[in-house]
Amino acid sequence: MPDTPQTTYADAGVDVEAGDRAVELMKASVRRATRPEVLGGLGGFAGLFDASVLGRMAHPVLATSTDGVGTKVAIAQAMDVHDTIGFDLVGMVVDDIVVCGAEPLFMTDYIATGKVVPERIAAIVGGIARACEQAGVALVGGETAEHPGLLEPGEYDVAGAATGVVERADLLTPELVQPGDVVLGVASSGLHANGFSLVRRVIADAGWRLDRDVPEFGRTLGEELLTPTRVYAADLLRLVRTVPVHALSHVTGGGLAANLARVLPSGTTAVLDRASWTPPAVFSVIGDLGNVPQADLERTLNVGVGFAVVLPADQVDAALEVLSDCELPAWVLGEVRRTDQVDGAAAEVVTGAKGVDAGGAQLIGVHPA
Repeated sequence: MPDTPQTTYADAGVDVEAGDRAVELMKASVRRATRPEVLGGLGGFAGLFDASVLGRMAHPVLATSTDGVGTKVAIAQAMDVHDTIGFDLVGMVVDDIVVCGAEPLFMTDYIATGKVVPERIAAIVGGIARACEQAGVALVGGETAEHPGLLEPGEYDVAGAATGVVERADLLTPELVQPGDVVLGVASSGLHANGFSLVRRVIADAGWRLDRDVPEFGRTLGEELLTPTRVYAADLLRLVRTVPVHALSHVTGGGLAANLARVLPSGTTAVLDRASWTPPAVFSVIGDLGNVPQADLERTLNVGVGFAVVLPADQVDAALEVLSDCELPAWVLGEVRRTDQVDGAAAEVVTGAKGVDAGGAQLIGVHPA
C-alpha cells in the first residue's frame, strides 16, 4: 500500500493554537465583565453563577433572550474594525430582557469564523465584555468556532444569550397599560443592529464606498454605520425601580410601531406623533439615497427611537428626570388610547407583529424639517 501523506487538523484549516492565543488576549477584558455571583474563571466547560441570590426573592421569574447582530458584521469586516460589534450584540440581547422588568444577570457568546485571528477575536470579545460591564451583566463563557470552507478567512458571525430575573410581582406585562398612559421615546445612538440588509443594498446600489465622507454625518459612511448600539439595560432598570413604569419596548427589527404594539393590551392603540422628534441624519440619508418609502423605512429601522416607555401621565416629569440623569435623551412621543377612539383612516394602525395578539400603534404627523 503506497504511503499516504498525513493530514492534520491544521491542514484542514483549524488552528487550535490560534484559538488558545485568542483566549489569552481576551482574558483581561472578560475578567472585568463579572458580578459577585460568578464562580470559577474563564475556560471551564460551563459558566457558573451562584443562584442562591434568588432565594432572597419572594417569587423569582427567570427571563432569557438570544440574538445576533445580523449583517452589520459585514460592515465591521469591510472596515476591519471589530471592537464595536460587541456593543451591538449585548444591546440586542440584554435590552430585550429588560423589557419585562428583569435584571440581566449573565451572558454567553458564540463566534463562528473562517479563520481564527487571535487579535480579531480578542477585539470582538473585548467589545462584548465592555458592553456587559456597562450593563452590569457577567460574561460567564463563550465559544469560538473555526469553520474553514464554510466561511471565508475574514468572515465571522456572532450570537449571544443571556439570562435575567425579576420578582413575579414586578413583571411588566401589557395588562398594566391603561388608556391615557403616555409614551416616551428614548433616543437611539443610530441604526443600532437592525435593517442592515436594506442599508447595505441602498449604499451598494448608489455606489457609495465606506470611506466616503458624508457631510451630514461629519465623518465617513463606514464610521457612521458602525456606531455601536446604545446599551440601555442598567439605566432602564434604574428607571423602573424609581418610577411606576407600565411597559417598555425595545425598538429592534420591525420598527417602532410594531415593537410597541407587542407590549400593549388588546383594545388599545398608541398614537405617536412624528412631529415630536427629528431622526438622526443617517435615516434621512439612507431613505433619500435609496428612495425608500417612509413606511418601509419605519418598519425596518428604529428611526431614532431605541426604546419606548409607557407610564401614567402623572409620572412623566419624574421619568424624564431619571432619564436625563442617565444622559439618555427622551421626550413625550404620544399616548395610549382605546382603539375604538383612534382614527384608523388617518394612518395605518400596526398590529399583530411577531404573531402577538396585542394592541396597536399608529404613527401620525411629519418630522420637523
